[in-house]
Amino acid sequence: MAHVAGDRQLILVDGRSGAGKTQWARQKQHESGFFLLSLDDIYPGWDGLDAGHRYAFHRCIVPWSRGEVGRLRRWDWGSMAPSGLIEIDPDVNLIIEGCGALSLLTSPYASERYWVEADSNIRQQRAFERDGDTFVPHWHRWSLQEDRFYTIHQSSQLADAVIST
Repeated sequence: MAHVAGDRQLILVDGRSGAGKTQWARQKQHESGFFLLSLDDIYPGWDGLDAGHRYAFHRCIVPWSRGEVGRLRRWDWGSMAPSGLIEIDPDVNLIIEGCGALSLLTSPYASERYWVEADSNIRQQRAFERDGDTFVPHWHRWSLQEDRFYTIHQSSQLADAVIST
């Protein structure tokens, strides 16, 4: 049961890196007109999956669900430092996508929950094509964070639907 006030909707889109979450969420945004927040914009670096998840929950989902503005610092991957502010209007319908979007904490606030999946070789190829050599040295490091997070939260089990890409 969602904790969201009013008729606003929150859609959570999760899955491992390279699964196709962002592309799928952008299509959903295009169809719905919802505001899209990508967790890639707020993770605090390559070791930041857990921190990004908690930050999005406490600084976006909770305030937004109360009818307050969500405020998050954007992460600049070039300088590896916070940069700029993202504000989420409390009146918008919202899609949050990224590794760690769907968890035991966030699931009760959502009106729809999706798990996006693809074969691990396809995921790795997509991630490397998307991010070039930037992601290559961090793939294993990030995968270990995903393993830990998804073992704890069982995100795919929380989903209303599984999308294979």
